[in-house]
Amino acid sequence: MTPGSDPDRRPQRVRVTSPRTSAARARRLSIASEIDAQTQLGEVYVTSLMRSQLRLALGVVAVLVLTLGALPLLFRLVPGVGRATLLGVPVPWILLTVCAFTEILLLGWAYVRRAERNERDFSDLLENR
Repeated sequence: MTPGSDPDRRPQRVRVTSPRTSAARARRLSIASEIDAQTQLGEVYVTSLMRSQLRLALGVVAVLVLTLGALPLLFRLVPGVGRATLLGVPVPWILLTVCAFTEILLLGWAYVRRAERNERDFSDLLENR
């Protein structure tokens, strides 16, 4: 008690609060909402997915170019292959039809599987954050 105060009177209560109670709290946004809002972070995630898909596509094209693109070189360096026949069908025709189409189908199948895996990994990343 302070001198000169009324002894029957109780001191008034004072409520103490943090000055930041009314401050806006930082909400943690999900990656999906970052992408939807087109923020810089969302752009980084989408760019990352696009880059991985592009890298996959370039890899598939590189394999295709190296294998099918090497056939003319093979025919030029080994002329016997260009003149050979198998069951009455010229070997170049077999290589350019059966083998090439089989390779294209297999590369396409592998590309789709890997592209879907990239997208699935990206979706898992969105859900786990």
